[in-house]
Amino acid sequence: MDAVEKANLSTSQKYSKEVKVGEGAYAVVYKGREIATGRQVAIKKIKVGQFKDGLDMSAVREVKYLRELQHDNVIALLDVFSSKTNLNLVLEFLDADLEIIIKDRSNVFQPADIKSWMVMTLRGLEFCHRNFILHRDLKPNNLLLASDGQLKIADFGLARDFADPNVKMTSQVITRWYRPPELLFGCRFYGPGSDMWSVGCIFAELMLRTPYLPGESDMDQLKVIFRALGTPTEDEWPGYTSLPDYMVVGQYPKTPLRDLFTAASTEAISLLAKLLAYAPGKRISAKEALHHAYFFQPPNPTHHSKLPKSKPAASQENDTPADKKAQNELYDSLKGGTGTRKRKSSMGHEGPGRPPPLRHGDMASTVTGSSSLRSP
Repeated sequence: MDAVEKANLSTSQKYSKEVKVGEGAYAVVYKGREIATGRQVAIKKIKVGQFKDGLDMSAVREVKYLRELQHDNVIALLDVFSSKTNLNLVLEFLDADLEIIIKDRSNVFQPADIKSWMVMTLRGLEFCHRNFILHRDLKPNNLLLASDGQLKIADFGLARDFADPNVKMTSQVITRWYRPPELLFGCRFYGPGSDMWSVGCIFAELMLRTPYLPGESDMDQLKVIFRALGTPTEDEWPGYTSLPDYMVVGQYPKTPLRDLFTAASTEAISLLAKLLAYAPGKRISAKEALHHAYFFQPPNPTHHSKLPKSKPAASQENDTPADKKAQNELYDSLKGGTGTRKRKSSMGHEGPGRPPPLRHGDMASTVTGSSSLRSP
């Protein structure tokens, strides 16, 4: 046994797998422990044998990017070890995600809570983009939550670097409901704007407590987007009719975001509109978003330790009939059905018993996170 094999064996013996907590086509995730300290970890076992040439490039990229990205709002890669049939990524253990929180109707969100989750998402994403890495699969269940309330971006299996603007990339990335229209039209050259559209969809979902643009197919996804935001014009999105998979989807009028997000502040509507701009180059960047007026108007973001928490078992199965009816009405309205277009968002108001928000003096470090961001 050579030195590399010995080091690999030594690393694998530091951890024990306890119980399977998730499984996909190419990987299984276990809850485990670091034997020496008892610390809980997550062990992501990637099935090497599934791939014709051995190890899938997405696994190599995930290890590479997680090694490079060390930030409070990005999941930490603790170790890596391999065997003949799999590659194991040892990650910090996070047993909840933002999707669970959104679906748990026992939690009532305050505007300050949504602002806090948005700050942490944008801080982590700004760090990724500053290091020329696109995530390409942002959605609520890839935003994991630590026990202290810190939000961490996870699952970098589809991540890619974008340093060279002339390199073609696949358009078949990002879960459909969070996929920007340029990718739905087959765009092969794109950058950080693709992730920012996903952030806009997540922001809307936090306010509505249900997915904002839930299409059933790629064609239907475009229809849902155009019905919600209006069919783009050449002035709004120059050149989009020349994209590889462009098709005529239909002409739909532009409906003000205020008609649906009735409880949102003016600043929140402004940020949402900038995130969901049709032209990728006109979308607000993560860095610009962190300096948007939305984050500097009261209420200030809730401290992460005071954010609503939920048990992992919470799911939409626990929704009341009224919850499900409201969700169906929203879905129908975006699909052009008979449901009412106007539906109040779940953004509430400051109420008794809520922890005090961060002070104005805390905002610069809380929003921009300057102390923990690495220089490019």
